[in-house]
Amino acid sequence: MILEFCQWLEHTSLGVAIGESLWLFPILESLHVIALAVVVGSIAMMDLRLLGALARDRAVTELAAETLPLTWGAFAAAAITGFLLFASNASYYYDNTPFRVKIVLLGLAGANMLYFHRATWRTVSTWDRAAQLPIAARLAGAVSLGTWILVVIFGRWIGFV
Repeated sequence: MILEFCQWLEHTSLGVAIGESLWLFPILESLHVIALAVVVGSIAMMDLRLLGALARDRAVTELAAETLPLTWGAFAAAAITGFLLFASNASYYYDNTPFRVKIVLLGLAGANMLYFHRATWRTVSTWDRAAQLPIAARLAGAVSLGTWILVVIFGRWIGFV
């Protein structure tokens, strides 16, 4: 069922146009990489603050307020360009192990973020300005940073399979 959808998608006019264009795929890929760099960079700043390795003198809520709009905007751009790249050769990506691992890692990153914001963030007022944050916040930062590094590694690996 999923493979049939992938085959249909890559044969749509959108998938064909991206796949056959001399410039469209490289432009989309470049935009995807730039957007992902902004996503990972802005998330890394927050994760390093949670780990106590960066901006220990800044409130976590201040850093979050400054980075989250940028993170979400860049994530939207990365998701859109990623989908368009996927559409150009969906059945290849469907059968590509690094692509599948990347998608699972993105889900794990999302689950970690969701848990952090639903559970750990509720008590942020008690540790917002602390130099060393509670273990739950540090663990969320470590899992997030590690997961996003792996997303980048597996993303780069996709084209070499």
